[in-house]
Formats: sequence, C-alpha cells, structure tokens
Amino acid sequence: MKRIALIAHDEKKDDMVEFVKHHYNFLSKCKLISTGTTGKVIMDNVNVKINRMESGPLGGDQMVGAEVAKDKLDGVIFLRDPLTAQPHEPDISALLRVCDVHNVPLATNISSAHFILKGLLEN
Repeated sequence: MKRIALIAHDEKKDDMVEFVKHHYNFLSKCKLISTGTTGKVIMDNVNVKINRMESGPLGGDQMVGAEVAKDKLDGVIFLRDPLTAQPHEPDISALLRVCDVHNVPLATNISSAHFILKGLLEN
C-alpha cells in the first residue's frame, strides 16, 4: 500500500480537495496522512480516511517530516502558495530538506503532484 502525505497552504486547500477527488480511485487505496487542517478539509469534502497530524502551526509539517525520516512515506504533496502564504502556515524548507535526504519525492504544485502519483502507480 502506497503512503502519501497531503499538505496545503490555506489558499490551496480547495485545490487539494479537487486533486483528491480527481485521483480518488488511487488515493482511496493509499495510506494518507496530512496536517490537521488540510486533512479535515479533505475529509469534509471527500470520503477518504486520513491520519491527521497536528495543524501546521502546531508542528504538523514537522510530524510529516518525521514520517519521511522513518521511511514511512512514498511521497509528499505540499500545495504551497508562493505568493500569499501567511506566517502561521507551514514552511516547506525543512520538509524539502528531509525529503531530499531520504530520496522521497515532494510535489509543490498540481502538475508535479500528478507526476508523483503517476510514478507511484507505475511502481
């Protein structure tokens, strides 16, 4: 079973919901984790099970990073808002670093997220 983390800045949460709906057949068969608020928004709109970590401002993104470091994730999708991200939202720097160290793919936009899922489908 593939293991994927889902994170989205506030302005990208609707995009994440649409992404999960679009890939429902695949993602509903995966083990999903997310930061708290992103996971709640997804589960309120899509019938998928998600193991929610803390919200981003409370360290949820770092908890996802710990899962990467423990080799418990196959990919991370972090839809970030590069133009209007708020100070309380998760910072991608530490998560990007741990993903690079452990060779785990991380998508920061819808296009790269599609490629991650396509790659996971093929493996």
